[in-house]
Amino acid sequence: MVAPKGVRGSELTRSQWILSFGLVTSLFFTWGFAYGLLDVLNKHFQVVFGIDRTQSTLLQFAYFGVGYFFWAPVAGIIMRRVGYKKGIHLGLTLYSLGAVFFWPSAVFKKYGGFVGCTCVIGAGLSTLEVAANSYISVLGTPKYAAARLNFAQGFQGVASFTGPLIASRFFFTGKNATTLDTVQWVYLAVAGLGLVLNIMFAFAPLLEITEAALASEMHEVGIETDREPLWKQYRCVFGFVAQFSYVGAQVAVASLAINYMTEQGLDISSASASNLFSACQAVFTFGRFAGVVLLRYIDPALLFSIYAFMCIAFCTATALAPGWAGIVCLFLVFHFESICYPVIFTLGTKNLGRHTKRGSGLIVMGVGGGAWYPSAQAALADRHGSRISYLVPMTGYVVMFIYAVGIVISQARQDGFRFRTVDEIERKRVTIASGMPNVMMPMDESQKAHPALDRLSDDSEKAETSVVETEKYV
Repeated sequence: MVAPKGVRGSELTRSQWILSFGLVTSLFFTWGFAYGLLDVLNKHFQVVFGIDRTQSTLLQFAYFGVGYFFWAPVAGIIMRRVGYKKGIHLGLTLYSLGAVFFWPSAVFKKYGGFVGCTCVIGAGLSTLEVAANSYISVLGTPKYAAARLNFAQGFQGVASFTGPLIASRFFFTGKNATTLDTVQWVYLAVAGLGLVLNIMFAFAPLLEITEAALASEMHEVGIETDREPLWKQYRCVFGFVAQFSYVGAQVAVASLAINYMTEQGLDISSASASNLFSACQAVFTFGRFAGVVLLRYIDPALLFSIYAFMCIAFCTATALAPGWAGIVCLFLVFHFESICYPVIFTLGTKNLGRHTKRGSGLIVMGVGGGAWYPSAQAALADRHGSRISYLVPMTGYVVMFIYAVGIVISQARQDGFRFRTVDEIERKRVTIASGMPNVMMPMDESQKAHPALDRLSDDSEKAETSVVETEKYV
């Protein structure tokens, strides 16, 4: 049998893995920074252009609706044809072009120009998300895919709270509070960042992990779920629905956060609210890195269902609680949102084999939910105030909670209830090697994957059996 072209994530050496993971993780900082600025521009444009909250959410519609909902499936198809590396070049090019044209939009003070540029930036970033999320997910053992992606996306969180910090310093102070002078310089720097990353990737030896190699790894242990067409990959299809609802809720919560804080009757200025919003993003980022530890031990679907329920509870409390109590609940919403996106992505793209890249495009398409929820929330906020409008994102959390519980039930019916995270492919490989019936058996520490597949494990967990060591290099 001829080996499939390309490599599996499990076949990379330690140095290859570190280089690939480091390069692709740098992309998460890129779109995290752009997303962090987007929510602050909402409030800034309300002042500069004299528009209401509903009109200001056109930025979210352009970024998430056009850039993600309509472009992400196309990006998935392109990625399947040209590979991850060329797809990353395309994404960075669109990202830089959109950022450059913020300059003339600011000079001529055209809100429509900003909306158009945001469409291009969104298309570039959705391309990067299809590539980066998918690549990190398959870059090692499936057991730790959720933890690995959560760790990489933690750097997106770092960038998300530096964006509002920069905005509070340059957008809301002195004459900058009513002008666009600093906006053009900030986005010129963003374009420069995209250019530098594009050059880095041009010279970087990023190994291609192919769908054929992924499918072969599944088929060797009898997992053939990718034989069915993509539309019958129900975890992926319903994962799109969950991602659409979650991202819509997340973006809605963030887009009116500054308005919410300034309207709580606590004499909080826009600059102070921007700093508080940055603190919310810091809490979100802390939750991402804390989630890495939890996901190493707790089944991702089970942990996700708990976090989804907490999002429902605290978002409802945010809508009902006055003053500082409401703001504290808002902080807790940000914390429990932290693991949701990467876990939905890894659950939805699990064992897709030959459908991996198109399935990744479908899940990223779900980010388009960010175009619809903010507009609905802003319309309610214009009529009844920002506080009560937080009932709108709560409905999105309900949908993702249903998806999480559905996955937990599906796993329990198939293999029994699981509390610990498991590597299904490795279990089946061990079962086949031992000649035992093809059932899911508890796996002890000696059956863990080779340490090259698990970069997030502690040093004490890196001792492996010689059998697994041999299988890694065969």
